[in-house]
Amino acid sequence: MNHPARYPSLQGKRVFVTGGGTGIGEAIVTALAEQGAIVAFVDIADAPSEALCERLRAAGHAPVYRHCDITDIPALQHTMAELALELGDFDVLVNNAANDQRHDIANVSLDYWNERIAINQRPMFFTAQAVLAGMQKKGGGSIINFSSMSWHAKGAGYPVYATTKAAVIGLTRSLARDLGPHNIRVNTVTPGWVMTQRQVDLWVDDAAKVEIAKAQCLPGALMPQHVAAMVLFLAADDSVMCTAQDFVVDAGWT
Repeated sequence: MNHPARYPSLQGKRVFVTGGGTGIGEAIVTALAEQGAIVAFVDIADAPSEALCERLRAAGHAPVYRHCDITDIPALQHTMAELALELGDFDVLVNNAANDQRHDIANVSLDYWNERIAINQRPMFFTAQAVLAGMQKKGGGSIINFSSMSWHAKGAGYPVYATTKAAVIGLTRSLARDLGPHNIRVNTVTPGWVMTQRQVDLWVDDAAKVEIAKAQCLPGALMPQHVAAMVLFLAADDSVMCTAQDFVVDAGWT
């Protein structure tokens, strides 16, 4: 990954990313900005988000950051509308933000269920709705929704999270049919167990490393930049006839 592909069509594209401050989102924002895209992102983690902006600004690729809790749909809609006015209508939407908090079936309350849906599922529809008119005016666009290999692999300990991530596939395929006539392509990216700092800090112990080595077909750590590379392809014009698909980046786990 020392020499990522260059996509000339990304130069000047307007891109909106949710959860862009850390982890996979940080890699996506960085990769797109380095391609010359005009990137806006939201997050609730201000310190790392601002540090990312400063780091990229020093390299001449400054993104635009706005603090926004994506569970607050009116605030998300307002933020996206403001950014579109400031930067121009978006060509690319990356629905990356999620939270894979563990939970036990017996302890899931209605409030907890609704909270998980509000974080992991509901914003994807409303961000797509928000970019639709602008993409129609521009004659097309790319929407990239993030799922997870967790439900493919029948992962335990997060049934509500798994439900939301399985639902992403249905949303992608339905939107792809509805938006296809406008040259808007809609795809899913499904990462495997990516070694973000959060994953390493919370869950990647020696037993997990053994599981990873056994389950992956390819050796080595799956890193955020491996997932960002797929996002670059789907954001670029090179993927012009790809829609309604699930692009899995999991080193062969599933």
